[in-house]
Amino acid sequence: MAKNTWLMKSEPDAFSIDDLKKQKTSLWDGVRNYQARNFMMNDMKKGDAILFYHSRVDPIGIAGIAKVTKTAVPDPTQFNKKSKYFEKRATKEKPVWYCVEVGFVRKFKRTITLQELKENPKLSNMRVIQKGQRLSIQPVTESEYKTILGME
Repeated sequence: MAKNTWLMKSEPDAFSIDDLKKQKTSLWDGVRNYQARNFMMNDMKKGDAILFYHSRVDPIGIAGIAKVTKTAVPDPTQFNKKSKYFEKRATKEKPVWYCVEVGFVRKFKRTITLQELKENPKLSNMRVIQKGQRLSIQPVTESEYKTILGME
């Protein structure tokens, strides 16, 4: 079992589990939420497991597993004036945004849908199913992680 487990959301038309599989590793850049940034900066460690969650697609749900391969580094997109993630306050000496590197582990045979997560009583406290929970990076308990692996 990894040190910690996370759920990380991505829209598959922007970056999918298949994209990660092709690239093998990728920076999880472009996150512009302070709480999600703080998880990456302060809490995510090399070796942590990630449930790779596809949002804004049919079906919405967990598509596979990744892992943290490198701890947080300054997000390079914040320095690129042509990037939609450019941050004018950021300097190389004082970055504002950070990101971890993630690596592909495996794609599930099928997506474990949001509806299935909601219907499983063992996952009733899982953040992703809570009303109004939109955070793109969320901690997952060891029990929730094992339950989800059993659902595949």
